Amino acid sequence: MPLKSYGVLAGRVLEHRAEGGADTPHFQIRAQGGGTHFRVAVNVRSQQSPPELLYFADEAFSHPQVQGLPGLADGFTTLPSQPGGLALDFIRGNLVERAAMRPLPSSKPGPDNDLADKLDHYVSRAAGDPAARLYAFGQRWGPERGVPDKVFGFTPGNGVHDIHMNQGNSGRFRRDDGVWQDGALLLHYPSTDQWVAIFLAFQSQSWHTDDQTGHTLPGTLAHGLADGDHLVRIIAALVSPAPERETVTLINTSSQDLDLTGWALLDQQGQQMPLQGTTLPAGDTIRITLRPPIQLGNRGGLVTLLNPGGLKVDGVSYTAAQAQPGGRTLTF
Repeated sequence: MPLKSYGVLAGRVLEHRAEGGADTPHFQIRAQGGGTHFRVAVNVRSQQSPPELLYFADEAFSHPQVQGLPGLADGFTTLPSQPGGLALDFIRGNLVERAAMRPLPSSKPGPDNDLADKLDHYVSRAAGDPAARLYAFGQRWGPERGVPDKVFGFTPGNGVHDIHMNQGNSGRFRRDDGVWQDGALLLHYPSTDQWVAIFLAFQSQSWHTDDQTGHTLPGTLAHGLADGDHLVRIIAALVSPAPERETVTLINTSSQDLDLTGWALLDQQGQQMPLQGTTLPAGDTIRITLRPPIQLGNRGGLVTLLNPGGLKVDGVSYTAAQAQPGGRTLTF
């Protein structure tokens, strides 16, 4: 069953602390949004093996996803788990590459060498900047009337958890699978218009999941990357008001020529364009002219490459600002 109350908390970081010694420790954040106090409980260790979480922080996060966040009212906003809105999906939203994430221990002696240290670095900066805003994506609990928060003591207990990828799970956590319901931490610093995005996932999770259920696809690896992931990369796109001029450029990173028959490009609206009769030589590039129904929007968008089995091979995103220069090709 997907998460029951998925959404995003917008607010101000007040304080934080790292738990230690627990079987399932968390990095705890107290935030205030819309006059209400929340505890954001961020997993830093897995109950399944291997225990280290996968982590990636993007300090210059540029994605169409962030364009609608500053307009949110402070507090928790419930989000429908579907494309086209503010809901997150690591895979379908082209938010983060599995290859960019690395495992980190929850706690380790020494500076800046564990997950708690990494989170402390970014959250401390947000706590020290009154203008900074936290956007915590996950599942809400509470308010628990008459029950104080067990970490920070405010009443009523209230918060957000599941601040990590929420699909491709195994074992008893498979029941939490769903699409467009992934968790993450986004931090915005208005004075410089900088966005920092922090992504977490469990090493036991799959990165090829069913488009309806979020369950691991049969015949794919139980976790990690498939052999063909990123074999062909999307390296550029021409975004134009005239659909017939829009193009996407691919590169074959392998040592073999590839027949792209049966492959397809996918846009943000889920429209596909097959790549029939296209051969891409080893190490070479090809510029593909797009045709309806696929179209690249000028307000930001996504481009995803699928293999003949329908598995994602590569994906990119671009913002409205990046799409503005007329006739100029974007590189990724």
